[in-house]
Amino acid sequence: MHYPMHHAPAAPPPRRDPEATRKLVGWILYWFFLAIGALLFGAIFFVSPLFSKHADVAYHSLWVGICLALPMLLIYLWVPWIVDRFDPEPLWALMTVLAWGAIAGCGYGALINTMFQGIVAAVTGDEQFADAAGACISAPIVEEGVKGLAIFWIFYFQKREFDGVVDGIIYATFAALGFAAFENIVYYARASDAQILEGKDGALATTFFLRGILAPWGHPLYTAMTGIGFGIARETEKTWVRWLAPLGGYCAAVFLHFVWNFAATVSGMLMLVMLPLWLLFVVAFLGMLVWLVARKGKIIRKHLEDEVLLGNMTPYELDLVSSPFGSFRATMSYGGSLGRKFITAASRLGLSKWHAGRAARGRKMTVSADFVLPLRRELHDLRARIQHAVGRPIPMPQAWDPSQAPRNVHPQQQHPQQGYPQHGYPPNNPWGRR
Repeated sequence: MHYPMHHAPAAPPPRRDPEATRKLVGWILYWFFLAIGALLFGAIFFVSPLFSKHADVAYHSLWVGICLALPMLLIYLWVPWIVDRFDPEPLWALMTVLAWGAIAGCGYGALINTMFQGIVAAVTGDEQFADAAGACISAPIVEEGVKGLAIFWIFYFQKREFDGVVDGIIYATFAALGFAAFENIVYYARASDAQILEGKDGALATTFFLRGILAPWGHPLYTAMTGIGFGIARETEKTWVRWLAPLGGYCAAVFLHFVWNFAATVSGMLMLVMLPLWLLFVVAFLGMLVWLVARKGKIIRKHLEDEVLLGNMTPYELDLVSSPFGSFRATMSYGGSLGRKFITAASRLGLSKWHAGRAARGRKMTVSADFVLPLRRELHDLRARIQHAVGRPIPMPQAWDPSQAPRNVHPQQQHPQQGYPQHGYPPNNPWGRR
């Protein structure tokens, strides 16, 4: 059966992506330095055991570390994915920063930290002091810098996928979880070696409990500070803040990393005393993240409200996009995967208008303004495909006619069924009576 549909205006001829060159350069740099990091990681952690006296034990311990660390990584990755309800980051972008943190982060970090400890040991002649200096000085600076490069890569080379503070935290969390998981492989392997070769019973279980259960969110918490800095830089209209916010976030990440490593280096008892306070800090940070996600949803809704008046969206679609469970509702009652694509496109439209408005206030140019009209056409096309997929008519948007509303009355208050003139159904039911 054919249903009447509104026709979108003819699309202008496609033009070249203004950021195509930047994206291409970014991918070249990413794969080049990721490959070097992978070679370093493999050489340090998988090739060097060949030259040890107990190579068989070393590889057995590595396998034990992998079996303990990677399943926990899969569990922890669900947390940021569940929290990021509005305009979730694309899977390819999340996997990109995850791979960088896990492979390049550990590879470059291990090389630079080892070199630093070697230099300190050679100068001071005290290996114990060199280990402490590496943990308290080199590790925070180097590791937070390497993980921060993943956030910078998305921020600069994939700007369209980076909208603000929430995105910065999510990318930081994925990069840090990747780093922590691969770092844990090494720690678990060393504990297994000590248990097998030195008879330290319980070393592996203790290490797993401390690093995998009690303090798995240390690295994500540190690196999230860098993500917040880049997120503020993306949202601000002030040039000086755009430069200083990422630097300030990185310094905060280094400081938090230093505090934890210093406590663990000085005394294990001090670390246990700090642990309850640290857990409270993590809970408070999670609460702040939930608030930021809710704020992002309000921003999207605010910048889509006029799309209802312009006749590009219906009130029901606005509520669907603004709901933290919108993707689930779309899957069940608004075309399945097509409904989820509709929500994604509408969220991108709201955020693009937000960025364009901030750029206009700051008298700056932004590529986000170029996405507004294409995204509106995409909504129209997706709505037509949804109607075809469900096999029944769905309400179509209709522009508000100000001549039909009394003065000083909000159009949605005057016409609660606006956008549904051909059916007369209330906006909370997109299908009408059955």
